[in-house]
Amino acid sequence: MHPLRFTTQSSSNGMLERHFTVGDIPGVLWSPASGTDRAPLVLMGHGGGAHKTHPAMAGRAHLLVTGCGFHVAVIDAPGHGDRPRTAQDEQEIAELRKAQEAGEPEGPIVVRYNARLAELAVPEWQATLDALQQLPEIGAEEPIGYVGIGLGTAVGVPLVAIEPRITAAVFVSTWPDVLLENAQQITVPVEFAMQWDDERIPREAGLALFDAFASKEKTLHANAGTHMELPRFEADSAVGFLARHLGRSVTALG
Repeated sequence: MHPLRFTTQSSSNGMLERHFTVGDIPGVLWSPASGTDRAPLVLMGHGGGAHKTHPAMAGRAHLLVTGCGFHVAVIDAPGHGDRPRTAQDEQEIAELRKAQEAGEPEGPIVVRYNARLAELAVPEWQATLDALQQLPEIGAEEPIGYVGIGLGTAVGVPLVAIEPRITAAVFVSTWPDVLLENAQQITVPVEFAMQWDDERIPREAGLALFDAFASKEKTLHANAGTHMELPRFEADSAVGFLARHLGRSVTALG
């Protein structure tokens, strides 16, 4: 097992930010600036084309850290952030951009590419989780949650399906084509958000993925708006959901 090695550290707005590597996997761990006491851990998966410190990740991390005292970790997906792109990455991205410019369906390309990235990223997340649990401020006994957006959902569904350490998950809709079988293996509480007027992911696709989760407790949040118009209050809702299931109260948001 590769140990976790911290490379940089900074602190602002009540949050300690520590960049790390596990082998050649780069990541970031956010913790309360007031100290690194034992607390639940939330893993977050970023969207396609984004990276570990993208505002969507840093903003949600701030809510989770300052509102609940959680630790929050994100790693760069293969070919994203500080990780080099392969020739196959470049080819898939070029095909996606070509389809978007021509107004052609992008789903088949994204599904194929995300499935390949998930195959690589799931074992990387498990190795990272092994390393994070060696830290004294996390340990092996604290509960663990997961939040995924887009690509982070494409990675998170197969991860949560096989990883018993994750006990609650929040997903934002993605194409379900290769995820339905994995979703049927998920029994932990799930909060699922989708955009009712999504011009990229058909409404029926989002509903099919939600329907596939085998969880006895699962909640669907369907919001009016297009793909990029996910309401900001969904981030607050995710905090409340994870606080409830990971055994913490929300003290503040913002």
